[in-house]
Amino acid sequence: MSTPSIAANAYAALQRAAQAPAKSSTQETGFGQMLQNVLGDITNKGSQMDAKALAAANGKGDLVDVVTAVAETEVAVETLVSVRDRMIQAYEEIMRMPI
Repeated sequence: MSTPSIAANAYAALQRAAQAPAKSSTQETGFGQMLQNVLGDITNKGSQMDAKALAAANGKGDLVDVVTAVAETEVAVETLVSVRDRMIQAYEEIMRMPI
């Protein structure tokens, strides 16, 4: 799997998370909940990457799986960092507005 396709998959997952309807009518999915879901997903990817790296270090894993897991985790973290940067820019822009 090439890096552009991994990036496309990460962006598609974020888009699906943003457009997913609430599971029940009483539960609303806001930005905070979406952010928690994405953070949990990144944490899971990191755990999977660690497990695959340990398996490869023990001679039981495939190096291609390790490289793929590292690339997916890297793209997920880069996406999260870009969202964070954009949020900071928006906050700073709001703070510069005259009252």
